[in-house]
Amino acid sequence: MKEVVGIEVLEDLSARSRCDEGFLHVKRLRARNRYADGSTSREYRIDVVDRPVPDAVAVLIWRRGPTGIEVLTRKTLRPAAHFRAGLPLPLPDPRGYLFVEELVAGVLEPSDHGDGGLLRRSAEEVLEEAGFRVAPGAIARLGGSFFLAPGILSEKIHPTVVEVTGLQPEQPGGDGSPLEEGATLRWWEARALLEACRSGEVEDAKTEICLRRFLETVPGPRRP
Repeated sequence: MKEVVGIEVLEDLSARSRCDEGFLHVKRLRARNRYADGSTSREYRIDVVDRPVPDAVAVLIWRRGPTGIEVLTRKTLRPAAHFRAGLPLPLPDPRGYLFVEELVAGVLEPSDHGDGGLLRRSAEEVLEEAGFRVAPGAIARLGGSFFLAPGILSEKIHPTVVEVTGLQPEQPGGDGSPLEEGATLRWWEARALLEACRSGEVEDAKTEICLRRFLETVPGPRRP
């Protein structure tokens, strides 16, 4: 596999692209608040970012390994984080973000309906991104869903968990997209990963949320 060292922007299509085309759809709304007494607020603007299917799944993959309870993360290309370097940041941010470390995750497809569809999608993402073949029935929900940025994103994350102790992984195939190139996997001792989230070494919110929920319920280690 070739090593990815950068992203080359060939063309900025922003100025001539519609808000409702592409992978993300941006709604630009003029709105006002309605009050119980029948009056209304002054007008204001709202931007809302949607996907054709607005929800996604995150999968905490774990095993009993040499260091105890271990959790798998994946470093993958994240252009939005990478291009932060060109923004007028309010606080200095010296780190580069070509890759971001996080749990296995993926967007839901139009055919993914209900709990059955969610668990099937989780199993497919585990195979595609981590190489483990697991049955949908082996995957469990990890509490309720949650928003990541409800001020602008309609997306909700549905957290799930699966144990792969004793299973031998295949080579992850990815989805064939260039955005899947260069991805790497890492097993962490669970409490070390939590500390990496606290310190900012791992900066993905869904990873910390799912890990904290997992450590509250997993048999064996005490909660850090």
